[in-house]
Amino acid sequence: MKELKNAMLYKGSNEFTKQELIGILVVKLRLMSVKEAKELIENALKKGIIEEKNGKLIINEEILEKEEREEDLFAKMVAYIARKLGWSEFEVLEDIKKFSERYGPLDKKIVAYLYGIDKGIDMSKFKDKLEV
Repeated sequence: MKELKNAMLYKGSNEFTKQELIGILVVKLRLMSVKEAKELIENALKKGIIEEKNGKLIINEEILEKEEREEDLFAKMVAYIARKLGWSEFEVLEDIKKFSERYGPLDKKIVAYLYGIDKGIDMSKFKDKLEV
């Protein structure tokens, strides 16, 4: 979601047409492909980060910031688990993905927390940061 923040900084506004946002992400900032930009927008619409009004996409900055904080926590948890296991972050992410199949649609931070515990890692430093 950092890409959306970068697009807002580039334009100086949180309001875009869909084509304009894709153009900024792909051509101006060179952050991703057209397909990835469309997927990012669709995911952001589903999460409520972007609202569509009168043909315009409006980025909700409060929800975007909250999402970024949550992504940062997940990234910190993955890095911590990888360091403790002596694995790469990619290996941990792949294993968390498999592990998450047991639990269904749980928040990815909670799955990472449970995964760490399952691997025998002390995850107590993340306990208070999780929203249940």
